[in-house]
Amino acid sequence: MRPQGEVRDFLSPAERKEVNMYDVIILGAGPAGLTAGIYAARGGLNAVVVENRAAGGQAALTAEIENYPGFSSVNGFELTELMRTQCENAGAGIVYETVTAVIPEGDVKRVETTSGTLEAKTLIVATGARPGKLGIANEDEFTGRGVSYCATCDGAFFKNKPVAVVGGGNTAAEDALYLKKFASEVWLIHRRDALRASAVLADKVCDGGINVLWNSVVTRIEGDDRLQSVTVRNVKTGEESTLHVNGLFVAVGQKPSVEFLDGIAADDKGYILTDDEMRTNLDGVFAAGDVRKKPLRQVVTAAADGAVAAESVIKYLS
Repeated sequence: MRPQGEVRDFLSPAERKEVNMYDVIILGAGPAGLTAGIYAARGGLNAVVVENRAAGGQAALTAEIENYPGFSSVNGFELTELMRTQCENAGAGIVYETVTAVIPEGDVKRVETTSGTLEAKTLIVATGARPGKLGIANEDEFTGRGVSYCATCDGAFFKNKPVAVVGGGNTAAEDALYLKKFASEVWLIHRRDALRASAVLADKVCDGGINVLWNSVVTRIEGDDRLQSVTVRNVKTGEESTLHVNGLFVAVGQKPSVEFLDGIAADDKGYILTDDEMRTNLDGVFAAGDVRKKPLRQVVTAAADGAVAAESVIKYLS
C-alpha cells in the first residue's frame, strides 16, 4: 500500500517490470471502475484501471442523465469525465490497452494486455455490458451503414431522415425521444403491448409524436449501399409490413462483457455472481457494476458497487 493522499503517476509498460505487484487491478473504466479507483486510491492502495476504449463506458454515450443524484440533468460524457479526472487525481493510474487474457485464480492475479502483463494481489471486474443484437440476417453487414447501437453517437447523421428504434425499455424510449430532435419521423418497434420503460419515459414516448408499433419484431433489413427499409412482423397476427427508414437503432438489452474471465461463477446469462460485498467465488476477485447479476443497472448503482468493491479489497488486503 502507498501512503494515503500520495499521487502516483502510472508507470509506462517499460517501467512495469520494476514494480513487484499492484494492490488491485480494476478492469473497466466505466462508473463502477472509476469509482472503485477513487476509493481504492484514497484507501492507500496502489491501484490501476485498465480500459480498452475510452473512459466512461456506456454512460459516456448517454446524451442526458436525469436520475443521477445532485444533477437535475447532466450529459453522460461530462459526468464520466468528472469521474475520470477525480480517479486520476486520487492517485489511481488509468491505462488504455486491450486485454488479451485474465488469470484470476491464485494468489497473484494476472492481466495480459497488448503491451505486457499486469500483476496484482486482487482484481475488480467492472467491464460492464454491451448492447445486444437482433440476430437477423444482414445486421452486421449494415452496422455503421444505417444500423446503430448508439443513438447519441449517430443520431445527428440522420437529420431530416426517417428512423426506427427497436426495444421497449428505458434505453429504447430515451433513444426514440432523442432521435425526434433530428429525424423527420421516428418509429418505435416493440415486441410486447406495453413499454417496459419507466412511466415517465413511456408517457413522453406516447405523447411525443413517436409512432409505436406494438407486438412487432424486425425480421429483415434491406438496402443497397446503406439501409433503406426494414420488414416488421406482428407477432400476434403474423402480418408483415415494410418501413422505409434510413436508420435502425437497436436497444434490446445488454450482454455482460465477460471475455477472458473463465473460472468466475456467473448466471445463465453470463452475469457474474457476487455477494453484498462484491466478492465472487474466487478468493481476492470482486465484481462491480453492470457486469454482475443485480436488479437495477444504472449509473448510480454502478458507482455504489465500485465503492463497495474497493472497500472490500481494502479489508481483504488488511
